Amino acid sequence: MSEVRIRPRQVLILIIVFIVLLLMVHRNGKRTCDGPEYLQAMYSQQQADTLPKIYAITPTYARPAQKAELTRLSHIFMLVPNLHWILIEDSNTTTPLVRNLLLRAGLENRFTQLNIKTPPEFKLQGKDPNWIKPRGVEQRNLALTWLRAHANVDRHAIVFFMDDDNSYAVELFAEMSKIQPGRVGIWPVGLVGGLMVERPLLDSENRVAGFNAAWRPERPFPIDMAAFAISLDLFIKYPQAVFSYEVQRGYQESEILRYLTTRDQLQPLANNCRDVLVWHTRTEKTKLNAEDALIRQHKRSDEGIEV
Repeated sequence: MSEVRIRPRQVLILIIVFIVLLLMVHRNGKRTCDGPEYLQAMYSQQQADTLPKIYAITPTYARPAQKAELTRLSHIFMLVPNLHWILIEDSNTTTPLVRNLLLRAGLENRFTQLNIKTPPEFKLQGKDPNWIKPRGVEQRNLALTWLRAHANVDRHAIVFFMDDDNSYAVELFAEMSKIQPGRVGIWPVGLVGGLMVERPLLDSENRVAGFNAAWRPERPFPIDMAAFAISLDLFIKYPQAVFSYEVQRGYQESEILRYLTTRDQLQPLANNCRDVLVWHTRTEKTKLNAEDALIRQHKRSDEGIEV
């Protein structure tokens, strides 16, 4: 029998291959992150089971850009480990389009799909400007009802109203995770209220003393819906905290917050409200003149295709 000789170099290569395989097994067994420090910290907290869950509530409705908007948002959920998406469709039933999008994003155990129709008298009609009637009231309230019935109230969690046409930095959710039990976190919002940035104004002790809002600054909380998130325990403690149709234009934020907090109890985040991590963007209405012409000919460019 001939003798098999293994050279030192071959031994070194085998050791390296073995180490690489061990690392691959480790990475496949545990979700890791090589991203920025704030995201690495979130994954470390997730592994230690100390990261609070964030329930992101998103009202949505059927329109040409719906899938594009939700796809863009789904990328945040792929990155941020502690997000649970509550999507509420303004329809009589939940739709395969939304469900398939969520499954395709790999969010099988991280979403709740609900539906409730907005009453006809509160629906925008034709060329109505989007501000003329309150939007998302039924949908947000249904999500709050679901949370009060199904969320684990023994674990600290956070509730955020996440509209589907805004732009969010991933870092916002790292900041949001710092919200303390019994508190409402707050931060600036870019491109809203006629300003480059709408933000809280802090005093020398970093408490909210006021706001720089230009539009209806007399509101109790002159801020955008994207400017705050709420500790879940407050919604359990105050079941009367809901949205309402019976409020003035621009008062939905104040309507929900008046039950839950006061200005001096707000928790400033995002570098003491100096960093902008969310922007009030809005997708331009899709122009489909050529598609309309096809439909008049009983044709469609998207026949058999989900867009």
